[in-house]
Amino acid sequence: MTILVVEDEIKISRFIKKGLEMEHYTVEIAYDGQDGYEMAELNSYDLIILDIMLPKMSGIEMCRKLRLAKVDTPVIMLTARDTIEDRVKGLDAGADDYLTKPFAFGELVARIRALLRREKTVKTTELQIDDLKLNPATHEVYRNNKEIQLSSKEYRLLDYMMRRPGYVCTRTMIGEHIWGYNFKDDSNVIDVYISYLRKKIDQGFRNKLIHTIRDVGYKIKDKTVKKVVKK
Repeated sequence: MTILVVEDEIKISRFIKKGLEMEHYTVEIAYDGQDGYEMAELNSYDLIILDIMLPKMSGIEMCRKLRLAKVDTPVIMLTARDTIEDRVKGLDAGADDYLTKPFAFGELVARIRALLRREKTVKTTELQIDDLKLNPATHEVYRNNKEIQLSSKEYRLLDYMMRRPGYVCTRTMIGEHIWGYNFKDDSNVIDVYISYLRKKIDQGFRNKLIHTIRDVGYKIKDKTVKKVVKK
C-alpha cells in the first residue's frame, strides 16, 4: 500500500517515512500543500498523512480541494495544537482522523490500520497503455496478455511512468520517487533500470512505448491511453 505524507518539517517527514517503510508501506513525500495536492490528485494513494500548517496551501485547504475534486482517499490530519477548533476544521474539510504532535509512532500506525480496515469498497485501478496492462492491487504486469516479471524497483518505475502517460518524467522526478530524497542526479542507475524495462516491455514488439527525451528524462506514450476502474 502507498501512503502520501505531506509535511514540511523534513525531520518529521523522514521519521514517518522510515517508520512506515519498516511496516512495509510505500511512502511518498510532499513538502508543501500545492505539491501535495497535485500528487494526490494525479496518483492513487491508499492513505494521506497531512499536516495542517503547510507552505503554499494549508492542510485544511488541500483536504477541502481534494474532496471537491472527488478524491476520497482517507486522510489523517497532523496538528501541533490540540484544540477543538482545529479538529472541527479538519473534519469539516473532509479529514477522516487527526493526530496531535508530538505523537507516538505506534499510535499513528494503529490509526492507519484502522482507517484502511474501515474502507469497505476496494477499488482496483488497472492502468493500460496500448496492450500493456498494470494492476496495482496484484502487482501483475502483462503485455499482449503475456505476464511480465519485474523486480520491485522495475515495477515502481513502470507504475510511476504509467500514471503519467504522455508526460515527461525527469531524471530528478524519477530518482526522488524511486530512490528517495538523497538521490544523486549524476548516477546512471536510472538509465540502467530504463534499459531493464525496455528489454522486458518493448523488446520484440513493433510498437515501442518507452521513449527517451534527450537531456531531460523519459516518458511512456502510445496513441491509446486508458485507465479502467473496477469495483
